[in-house]
Amino acid sequence: MNTRLPEHIRARVDAVLDSVDAELRLRYPGQGARIQPVHTVYVPADRATADTPAEWGAVALELLDRHAEFLAELDTTAALPTVRTVLAEQPVQDLRIDFEDGYGFRADDVEDAAATAAGKSLALMAEKPHAPRSFGVRIKGLAKEERRRALRTLELVLDGVADVLPGFVFTVPKIRAAEQVSAVVDICSGIERAHGLPDHTLRFELQIESPQAIIAPDGTAPIARMLALADNRCSALHFGTYDYTAACGIAATDQALDHPAADHAKAVMQVAAAQTGVWICDGSTQIVPGADPEFAFANHYRLVERALRRGYYQGWDMHPGHLVTRWLATHNFFRTATDVAVPRLRAYLGRRDEGVVDEPATAEALSTTVLRALRCGAVRVDELRTLAPELTEQTLTGLMSRRLPTEGG
Repeated sequence: MNTRLPEHIRARVDAVLDSVDAELRLRYPGQGARIQPVHTVYVPADRATADTPAEWGAVALELLDRHAEFLAELDTTAALPTVRTVLAEQPVQDLRIDFEDGYGFRADDVEDAAATAAGKSLALMAEKPHAPRSFGVRIKGLAKEERRRALRTLELVLDGVADVLPGFVFTVPKIRAAEQVSAVVDICSGIERAHGLPDHTLRFELQIESPQAIIAPDGTAPIARMLALADNRCSALHFGTYDYTAACGIAATDQALDHPAADHAKAVMQVAAAQTGVWICDGSTQIVPGADPEFAFANHYRLVERALRRGYYQGWDMHPGHLVTRWLATHNFFRTATDVAVPRLRAYLGRRDEGVVDEPATAEALSTTVLRALRCGAVRVDELRTLAPELTEQTLTGLMSRRLPTEGG
């Protein structure tokens, strides 16, 4: 294409912008093909076994059946039968055996034994039908008084696993500075060499639960730098509700996922991780089905639905009862969203004007929503095929990456 720009100016512009393009492609590769779980279940190390997912599913089913009438009032899309099937077949998608706040400080020999048992439990769990897709441990933090214990626990877990299973990840809590991420990368590469594991086998999550992780002492927002230093090993950012709000000075009675301070932190996390392929995971609520289970159900359902509307598609679950409302809110959300997305995608593909003129970015978001609906089980492939035969997974993936399949393929 002809231009009046002098050749040397054009060459200089190309050199600068080609370098920028390459850097942006490297740092912002997009969402990727990984399937994000809808939740992460945290279980203290002294209570976790290979049967924990099945046991949680059984308790969740009992709660669903006992409170079916109340839960039907929350069910806006007739999703309860599908939710019941999920709870019976694969209630837990992602699990962490917790050696941090949920476990506390124990004698070294006690935690050594628990770490070895945790590794063996994860190995056995992976062999069971309908096992979680991903699993791992949350170690203690990297502060001086906890660091050696955290690393020993991680190595003992890996010894118990015998090999790093597909889907294994460890969570690093209380991250406060970007330099800590460089240390975690060194830990991963050191363990890989010591254990004879392939390079980049180990992956980790960063738990954001300190104000210093949101705004550093120099006024910068350090999460983007953390991700840049993670050497493509960071799979997710997890929010710690109570540590974060407590550190911000929020009274205990007001510490919650929907507090404005929590919303601000998660918004910063979301922007920093956007288009990097790193997932955002919402935190937990301490309100569980107990003396007033219906209040707990309604509260958790509201919080999950609220998170989904804000683009946080994963969150912590701390009690089997949370599985009921996690799956119900998730299925209701994605069924409703799919009902909106499918006609708009069909109109977009057919270049039809049906009252909304969608751009490629919106088509990308609509197709991502439908793919999430399929992958979490809210919508079946045969249901989508009946609604819109042209919306194959290939077409949806092409729209999501803004690359439509060629005609006939």
